[in-house]
This record gives sequence, structure tokens and C-alpha cells, in this order.
Amino acid sequence: MIYTVTFNPSLDYIVSIDHFQLGKTNRTVSELMLPGGKGINVSIVLKNLGFKSTALGFIAGFTGREIQKMITSLGIRHEFIHIRNGFSRINVKMRDFDGTEINGQGPDMDAAAVDQLLTRLKKLEEGDALVLAGSIPRSIPDSIYRDILSMLQGHGVLTVVDATGELLLNVLEYHPFLIKPNNHELSEIFHTELRTREEVIPYAHRLQEMGARNVLVSMAGQGAVLAAEDGSVRQLPAPEGILVNAVGAGDSMVAGFLAGWMEQRDYAHAFRMGVAAGSASAFSEHLATRAEVEVLLKNMH
Repeated sequence: MIYTVTFNPSLDYIVSIDHFQLGKTNRTVSELMLPGGKGINVSIVLKNLGFKSTALGFIAGFTGREIQKMITSLGIRHEFIHIRNGFSRINVKMRDFDGTEINGQGPDMDAAAVDQLLTRLKKLEEGDALVLAGSIPRSIPDSIYRDILSMLQGHGVLTVVDATGELLLNVLEYHPFLIKPNNHELSEIFHTELRTREEVIPYAHRLQEMGARNVLVSMAGQGAVLAAEDGSVRQLPAPEGILVNAVGAGDSMVAGFLAGWMEQRDYAHAFRMGVAAGSASAFSEHLATRAEVEVLLKNMH
């Protein structure tokens, strides 16, 4: 079974606003409300690609109940832990202003809730896969990803980490199967500026030297790079298409790669699936479907 963990799920309120003006009343011309959070996005795309997963994480309040209701309606198994106080966050994403978001804080997690999650994760078995994705609330120690991977050492669990900064660097010594920084996150880690696929390659290798088994670097319109455990380096340009909504594209790449790996245990296939799934989500109002991914795969060389 594949498990995804989202420490801080959200309701994503995605809006378009014509002629946005600061200090004025602005009205939306389109709006969309979706369950959000990187791990949840991974679970949704896995479901669309034909793979079952169980979504884990914390929810609270009326927004948490709505997230759970939406996840259930999508046919995704979940084992969310309910927090008594506060409410799950709402993230406002302004589609017309590239990358402009207002993200909520989310509820405070107490130690008992975190222990409840850790107890569940201890039950993972050989052959299971675990995706840790996204930021963590301020109330949780920033060692949590490292603690989870340390706990699972020797259990035969395939671990995937999609996080930034210290959250990511702290897990490398436990040899995660896959990490997926984007080129901007990679630039921040190594205090440089990486614009092209060629420039990314030596820094992907450095993350492997630090412990990562496979490093998948997403680069938006520039495509992606994979430094694989078998020593190969693969590059793909981004498929042609019109950007509609970049929210969840990176998470879709993770889901596509994992699905491709589960299908064939082949890095070339997994990489193509990852790039196709990421692009399919970017070209759509919603997250990638199998049919959309298959269309892009046919046109990829």
C-alpha cells in the first residue's frame, strides 16, 4: 500500500480576478474549491492513475470535515487524525498572478496527536511506500520527517520526500528512495542560481552523495532532470501545452513517477510518467487524469 502524509491539509480556494486592484473591492470571475496539501494531491493523482493509497494527516474544525468529505467523494482511503481545537487552513490561490498565494496557518498539533501518527506509521511493512510531502505546522518539531525515516529504517518501506530546506536535508542520511526539489529549491540549498537542465545535474549528484537514492528536479517550463540510483542521468523538456493552473503540478510529478516505478520498476518509464503527470495537471483545471497523461506520453520522445 502507498501512504501519503500531509501534516497541514487545506481547502484550496483558487480564483481568477480581472484587473485586480489593491485597496479596492475585487470580484472573482471564476473560482474553484479543492482539497489541498501536497500529500493529498499525490493521493488524488495516484487514484487517477489507477493506484490505491491511504491519505494520512491532521484535520480540524469545519474545514477539516469538508476536506475529509471531498477526499471520500473522490474514492480515496484516508485515516486522518482529528484535532480538537482550531480548523484546517484555507489557502487562497490567485491564478492570474503567477505563484501568488495567501496560505493559512492551520491548527496547532499537540504531542499526543503526533504520537498517534507515528504509531500508525510504525505499522508500515516491507513493500509499502510512504510519501512525506509539504510544509509542517509551527507546532511540530522540524525534525519530524527525519524522525519518521529514522523510525522506518530497515522496514523495507519505499520513502519519498518532497520538502524544502532543512526538512529535506535532514532526511538524506536515511537514504530516501526519491526526493523532488525544484530548481529554485535546489538553488537555495546550494546558494547559487540554476536556470538550465545542464546546470542542475551536478547539484542533483551532490544530493545523491548526501544520501538520496534518486533525485527528480522539476523545472516548470524547462522540463525536468532525473539523477537515478543506477547512475543514469535523464532529461526531458516540458511537453507543449497551455499553462492553466500550476497548483499541484509538482505533486503530480511525484505521483506519476511513483506510479510509473510501481508499474515497471524502470527509471526511464517512471521519469516519463512523472513529467507527463506534472504537465497534465499544469494544463488542466484539475489534477492529472490517466487519459491526459497517456496523451502526453504518446507525444514525448
